[in-house]
Amino acid sequence: MSGTKPNSMSRAKVWTTEVENLFRFQQAGYRDELEYLQIKHGALIDKWPETGFVRKLQRRDNTFYYYSKKRECQDCEIHKVKVYAY
Repeated sequence: MSGTKPNSMSRAKVWTTEVENLFRFQQAGYRDELEYLQIKHGALIDKWPETGFVRKLQRRDNTFYYYSKKRECQDCEIHKVKVYAY
């Protein structure tokens, strides 16, 4: 798992729960959940139980991003989300 690189990247076209969580990881400076776990060495990812959305992420500078249980990735931002394939 260490050093795993994606084979390809595409842009999100429609909003899904996966796109919402990718948006949150990318806002915090990570490619996706896999890269977050590699860099933070298996840190627990706090998620909202009702929605499954990421609740809190630690940035690379060790400050934290806190997220709402509601959708944060608006329609105008969906095309900015990168979806990686491994």
